[in-house]
Amino acid sequence: MPKRQLDPEALIRRRARRMWREDGSPRGRMAEYLERARELQAIIDHPQAGLLPNPMTRHGGAVEPEQPVEEAAIIENLGEFPVGFTDQGDRVSAPMTRKRARKLREGG
Repeated sequence: MPKRQLDPEALIRRRARRMWREDGSPRGRMAEYLERARELQAIIDHPQAGLLPNPMTRHGGAVEPEQPVEEAAIIENLGEFPVGFTDQGDRVSAPMTRKRARKLREGG
């Protein structure tokens, strides 16, 4: 005679009640135990699900930025102000290029 198949939700409720009793039957927390039991049943039903690749990452885990990162030389050339003046006062708007740093070190 085949074993009677139980409703999956009934198995989850039974597991939740068992865990709830093992923890001392805390009042008002049965919903938490039901959620835990659902998670455990999902792990039992799909044991390989945790091994799937994360769809939020690409190329071995590197996440591409929303906007491309531009080089300092490109950003520096975007302004239409003469050398030494910026629209933000004396603050440099972008990192200094190597070429410009050499000129400053050499005194030029």
